[in-house]
Amino acid sequence: MGLLNRFERVLGRFAIPNLSLYLVMGQVLFWGVSFLGYFDLERIALLPVAVLQGEVWRLFTFLWLPPNAHPVFIAFAWYMFYLMGSALEQHWGVFRYNLFLGLGWVLTLAVAFLFPGNYATNLFLAGSVFLAFAFLNPDFELMIFFILPVKIKWLALIQWLFYGYALVVGTWPVRLAVLASIGNFLVFFAGEIARRMKTGRRRMEHQARQAAARQDDEPRHRCVVCGKTDRTHPMEDFRYSDDDKCYCSEHRPGAGGKT
Repeated sequence: MGLLNRFERVLGRFAIPNLSLYLVMGQVLFWGVSFLGYFDLERIALLPVAVLQGEVWRLFTFLWLPPNAHPVFIAFAWYMFYLMGSALEQHWGVFRYNLFLGLGWVLTLAVAFLFPGNYATNLFLAGSVFLAFAFLNPDFELMIFFILPVKIKWLALIQWLFYGYALVVGTWPVRLAVLASIGNFLVFFAGEIARRMKTGRRRMEHQARQAAARQDDEPRHRCVVCGKTDRTHPMEDFRYSDDDKCYCSEHRPGAGGKT
């Protein structure tokens, strides 16, 4: 964190406030002109072979490539990205949020140039913002279809499972894109994840010791009538009836007892 603070002191003045808003505005603009038929979105997509031929703007403009979905879902995605990105910026500060997105952007570019003939996507980068928000706000509730409240931690779990599935069965471009998308997440949260795991292990060990202690303190025999136990009355002669009920010598039935 000391190194990060030094970076912030030196480079913080170059950070862009409201970066999520500018990214959403760019996507809205390009989606609108494309929807009206005035622009081909392929011209801003990240195609490394085209970048190598001089179309260097693609290194940046692919961040403004809107999702390929129904307009309702696109609008919802924009809203959620702005909401979560703004929350992260408020939590971390402008510089660190810029750094989070910038690291994801650099990793995405690095993976893209390993497969220069393939188009790269910005969806995984947006997904890292979602995962970061969910990690910091696990109990935040979303209204699915405006009806069903779901805590965001369960949606994040689904996304992690999807990423795991993509790593197992996906092509290498997809696998590396997933790894690039979670690279910035791990840089920012690996330390906190390790601390939580250590704390969880200590809590489980403490609970196990408490359970063992309680079990050791439990009496072996307890009279069902008066409550005497072999702990409170170690010299008492406890007996069990045919239905396995425990009795002390004072309340033992006159017959049918068994040891």
